[in-house]
Amino acid sequence: MSASGRAGAGEALAFEDVGVGLGGREILRDVCLSLWPGEVLGLAGPNGAGKTTLLRVASRVLRPERGRVRVGGRPLESFSRRELARELAVVPQNTQVTFPFRVAEVVLMGRSPHLGAWSLESAADLERAREAMARVGVEALADRSVLEISGGERQLVLIARALTKDPRVLLLDEPTSHLDLHHRIRVRERVREFARAGRAALVVSHDLALAASGCDRLALLCAGRLLALGEPAAVLTPENLRRAYRIEAEVLSGPDGAPLVVPRRTA
Repeated sequence: MSASGRAGAGEALAFEDVGVGLGGREILRDVCLSLWPGEVLGLAGPNGAGKTTLLRVASRVLRPERGRVRVGGRPLESFSRRELARELAVVPQNTQVTFPFRVAEVVLMGRSPHLGAWSLESAADLERAREAMARVGVEALADRSVLEISGGERQLVLIARALTKDPRVLLLDEPTSHLDLHHRIRVRERVREFARAGRAALVVSHDLALAASGCDRLALLCAGRLLALGEPAAVLTPENLRRAYRIEAEVLSGPDGAPLVVPRRTA
């Protein structure tokens, strides 16, 4: 998204000088990052860089030791649990499911923050869940137990549940890690559609090619710090890749114009 496209639009999500320490180790340090309506922002970086930790801070699973987080311009701590659940939807990297819910039931759980304490789902809620399943391609699994489907299919179900929630911000942690190429592209397009509707998505990804082609900007984290931020071609440079991943790589222009990282062989 261009700077002009952001004019007059408040931040969907903002981190201001965020610092987090766990077990005596500094995980995040002085992270400043803004996510804007209409934008897909990718979080890249090596293992242990702090990417998942940043998502946990945004969803209030972790409380930062320093700095603050705002959602829609409002301090994160000012939201009730239910209010925040309506604003943010999280797709975690790994989710353990122990009860044999049907896929349709899991997806419909996305409507829970919008219902009263004793309210039942309406016909509109059911239709929204059906639409979300169709958009990610799991409608044929609606009556299957989530314990009987593959890890990749379960990941698609969780994405459908997040879309059913109808949030302003999507937080996705490696959403395509268990998916085949067809479904990776399909998820990328669904996230792009979500942003084009005026929402925003923050996506953790180790797939640099998919991130470069599907994100408006990339934030490259290294050792808990923000190493680079900008359009994919400006972030995925040989020097930044050397500093973050300790690799030598060439960066080519892919068929769609997005940067394509090609690591050099070391032996």
